[in-house]
Amino acid sequence: MAEVTLHATLPTTPAADAPAMSHAEGHQHPIKLYLVVWGWLFVLSTCSYFVDYFNLQGHLRWSLIVLFMVLKAGLIVAIFMHMAWERLALAYAILLPPLLLLVFVGIMVFESDYTLLSRIVFFKVGA
Repeated sequence: MAEVTLHATLPTTPAADAPAMSHAEGHQHPIKLYLVVWGWLFVLSTCSYFVDYFNLQGHLRWSLIVLFMVLKAGLIVAIFMHMAWERLALAYAILLPPLLLLVFVGIMVFESDYTLLSRIVFFKVGA
């Protein structure tokens, strides 16, 4: 005959799980990760300096400066502000509004040319 054994299970409470969860809170990232990111920040800053050193001008200069600035900001936000380890919803809540602002700024840049040309045509400065 088959034996049936019953095991009593005790209900678990959050207070009972507290000692086990306290160990998970202090997770440390390896120091190598921070040193590598620091090295990349140094390399990107050096590249940004070389843009001025080689005396680049015009759109190339500003696009390179902005590119290096965005790359450095992305590394800082992702690693030093721990955004790389956050939930996707929180990352979207923090990163999406600035990206939308950049889109609106881009729209305004294109609109500004039309506004300037309209003012030149209709107000005829110096006439």
